[in-house]
Amino acid sequence: MKYVTYLCGLIMIAAFGFTASGALAAPDEIQVYTEEMNDPGEFGLELHVNYAIEGAKEPAYVGEMKSHHRLQATPEFSYGITKALEAGLYLPVAMGSDGNVYGNGLRFRLKFIAPREDGERFFWGLNTEIGYSPRRVSESYWGMELRPIAGYRGEDWLVSFNPILDMALSSNVSREPNFEPGLKVTHKVTQGVQAGFEYYGEFGPMHHALPASERSHYLYGVMDIEKKDFDVNFGIGRGFENAGDKWVAKAIIAFPFK
Repeated sequence: MKYVTYLCGLIMIAAFGFTASGALAAPDEIQVYTEEMNDPGEFGLELHVNYAIEGAKEPAYVGEMKSHHRLQATPEFSYGITKALEAGLYLPVAMGSDGNVYGNGLRFRLKFIAPREDGERFFWGLNTEIGYSPRRVSESYWGMELRPIAGYRGEDWLVSFNPILDMALSSNVSREPNFEPGLKVTHKVTQGVQAGFEYYGEFGPMHHALPASERSHYLYGVMDIEKKDFDVNFGIGRGFENAGDKWVAKAIIAFPFK
């Protein structure tokens, strides 16, 4: 019963966001973090790919790359330090609607997941990320993200909530943290296949949140496929109200290597 209550509570968080209805264009990484980690000493690689089927046709600020028909591909290299710590490196690139390919900086991360007893369903942790981005994808050249992770994984259900705080570190913009929650809920369809949804939102600065009418929301229908060491996450997302992109396709292809 407590698992059902927990699941319903997280779904209500996402539902509340949609009762409110800023522009949030699709980032290079569209993912809700869970408890999954590399084993100690194990290297891993994820390829994040997304395409703005119907994106923003005008830049939100001077120098921004328009997201309409933008293809983004981001290799993420990871390494298991201990059973509770994992490090990662992102190298994002993008192809604009002009057909040119651009390097979009780099980011480092450190992920912690609290140790659990065998068979324990609930998990929690924190991912910290810092990196550099050129002006075509961010008004702030340097940024930092704090991503708490809390969730539940059972035999049939996965629920994970990321109440993200995104902070600019450059002096040319406000450094007040922005609240950008993410939620993932999936259910087992068959062996190795789960289906459900992912939600992403932008609520504005922590101390003076955007009015409900100015918030941005995305909802993705997703499918996760696990075949031995080869995992794929695929989704189609719809942006609502103030979202910078209206339709986005995304995929994450993950596999470890020794």
